Amino acid sequence: MNTAELDEDAEDLTSPEALRDWMVERELADPGAKVSDADLQRALEVREGLRAVLYTHNGGERDQEALDRLETATARASLRATFAGDCAPRLTPAAKGTDAGLARLLAIVARSAADGSWDRLKACAGPDCRWAFYDKSKNRSGRWCSMATCGNLHKTRAFRERAKASGN
Repeated sequence: MNTAELDEDAEDLTSPEALRDWMVERELADPGAKVSDADLQRALEVREGLRAVLYTHNGGERDQEALDRLETATARASLRATFAGDCAPRLTPAAKGTDAGLARLLAIVARSAADGSWDRLKACAGPDCRWAFYDKSKNRSGRWCSMATCGNLHKTRAFRERAKASGN
């Protein structure tokens, strides 16, 4: 999710080649994978759909349109169960290219849901931020990607609003 910084209007995935390089670097795709403009668009829909899900983990409203686009974008990224030498079941891509990379990403999501870490992945509550972070707090109450930046900004705004309302 953090390939775009919404508050700075910065995007890492600016071309099919950039997407391929990103996926190769994370072992989601092979170096020779063909990536098209349509693949890039689908990957961006997946990213933003997952970001919308992580925002709900932080108390944000459900964005049904983003979830619908996520499901559409991942429809071709199918997974199947395989059994390697140790006979342990694994979710592996049933496709090639970008679809395989997206499928591998979805397998990671499925594993994190199974191990309980999925709900701790959140999107920052900062309205202009939405940076994905892992909530390490004991009671799962983390709201900000960073207290030093977004958390402090929120606290400062809230203080100013209270001071303005009280006439100070």
